[in-house]
Amino acid sequence: MNKIIAELEKKQCKENVTEFNIGDTVKVFTKIVEGSNERIQAFTGVVIAKNGSGIRETFTLRRVAAGYGVERVFPLHSPRIDKIQVERKGRVRRAKLYYLRDKVGKAAKVKEQRFSADAK
Repeated sequence: MNKIIAELEKKQCKENVTEFNIGDTVKVFTKIVEGSNERIQAFTGVVIAKNGSGIRETFTLRRVAAGYGVERVFPLHSPRIDKIQVERKGRVRRAKLYYLRDKVGKAAKVKEQRFSADAK
């Protein structure tokens, strides 16, 4: 039974998923349906959590808009997600960045990951 379910889930997973980690700033392009029109809307934020695995994998983005913190959970393999762009890589030492909810202004920023010339 579990093998059958696993096989079905594997078929539904996207093959070309962008690699990103916790702390990265990403831009997610989602398909929005308004009446008979379909358009693409971007949501940019910091990845504060990744949960699940396989077809159930989700990630949470956080951004501050008009002075209010906005968090949105996206299913990674959703057909509504058009593409994911990594804007910048973050340097973090935690698996979940829920502490950013309490921070304001510059304190809520994640440091950018630095690459040395040898690492490339």
